[in-house]
Amino acid sequence: MNDAVLRIQSHLTDRDHTLLGWLADHGVLTSFQIAHALFPSLDFAQKRLRTLTALTVLARFRPQKPDGGSYPYHYVLDQLGTDVVAAQRGDPLPRRDQARLRRWHLTNRANLPHLLGINQFFTDLAGHARTHPESSLDRWWPAARCQQTGAFREPDDDNIMVLAYQPRIRPDGHGIWTEHHQQVSFFIEHDTGSEPLWKLVDKIGGYAHLAKAYRRAWPVLYTLHSATRERHLHQALSQEGVRYPVASTARDDTTHTSHDPAEAIWWLHRHDGPLQRLADLAATIVDDRDQAA
Repeated sequence: MNDAVLRIQSHLTDRDHTLLGWLADHGVLTSFQIAHALFPSLDFAQKRLRTLTALTVLARFRPQKPDGGSYPYHYVLDQLGTDVVAAQRGDPLPRRDQARLRRWHLTNRANLPHLLGINQFFTDLAGHARTHPESSLDRWWPAARCQQTGAFREPDDDNIMVLAYQPRIRPDGHGIWTEHHQQVSFFIEHDTGSEPLWKLVDKIGGYAHLAKAYRRAWPVLYTLHSATRERHLHQALSQEGVRYPVASTARDDTTHTSHDPAEAIWWLHRHDGPLQRLADLAATIVDDRDQAA
């Protein structure tokens, strides 16, 4: 641990470390996302973010809108923040220009809105948990972590097939959500409408393969940009005879009283009842690990 990391430790709170870890794993968050997820008010958040930026723990940029004006500040790790996360996780200290190169990559990536959309979903859940003590966001993984060999094995699982399994999926994120003692593990697919529907349906094959390897199936959640596309997705899933647990929501659906992902906004495929809360999707999980092979 270098001297700068040692000196900064006394200035950082547990909430700061949570934020730094999120940025290390998920790249970039806006000031509004950070405020909603972690702080009691936007003013409080902005004050703390300015302090962390002055300490060179965070860096920020502000993209320009095509029609004029600018978006809110977008926050990423600065080099000291990258060093702090590495020290906290017991990783080797990163190269000196890592934060600068990552910041350049994030500010220039064409799919930045897609990344922010994924992160919006999870920060909305974190914000719900912050104001509802009976709920918690227990896991938030990026796509890369889901693709690691043996990523979803349980600590006591020594099955060689599980340990060596290389997932064929590339979700936009994986999470575990708990509410009133109901816990649901899920995968998220954040759709912007750029892919044909057959590709969305085809992705389910990878999740089914994962479920066969691990002997448990967790629901796949599609967040779609329009209610029309959502209807067409369910039609396509039915035409292909998909039986894997899938739920969806449309971001432009004005019939929802809330777009909070913890609330009852999920259309469960092949379910004729009302829209489901996220925690209610725990009932769709299939777990065959206790059955004889």
